[in-house]
Amino acid sequence: QVHFVESGGGLVQPGGSLRLSCAASGIAFSIFAMGWYRQAPGKQRDLVAAIASRGSTNYADSVKGRFTISRDNAKNTVYLQMTTLKPDDTAVYYCNAVRGSDFETAVFDSWGQGTQVTVSS
Repeated sequence: QVHFVESGGGLVQPGGSLRLSCAASGIAFSIFAMGWYRQAPGKQRDLVAAIASRGSTNYADSVKGRFTISRDNAKNTVYLQMTTLKPDDTAVYYCNAVRGSDFETAVFDSWGQGTQVTVSS
């Protein structure tokens, strides 16, 4: 049974930084591309960053240059380092395995509880 546990969110001032973690279980983690999604109130869940099994990365335009995705296959964990945070980054952040030429499709229907990121002064 696939299981994702996201952590690391919190309240941060504009311009601040956070590092999110997502621990995966029940999957052959190292063979999957992994992605971070976010969902703001009243909006759809969107992919913000993805990392292939071999480490190549892809980012949404809105976070390029500010967010960095990485992974540790030994720990079955994917990370999202977020810097220069803006109020528009406020959302619940989720992870999932991803597929497709642009990693546009989540692999599993099961999602974790997410971690809340709030950017506010």
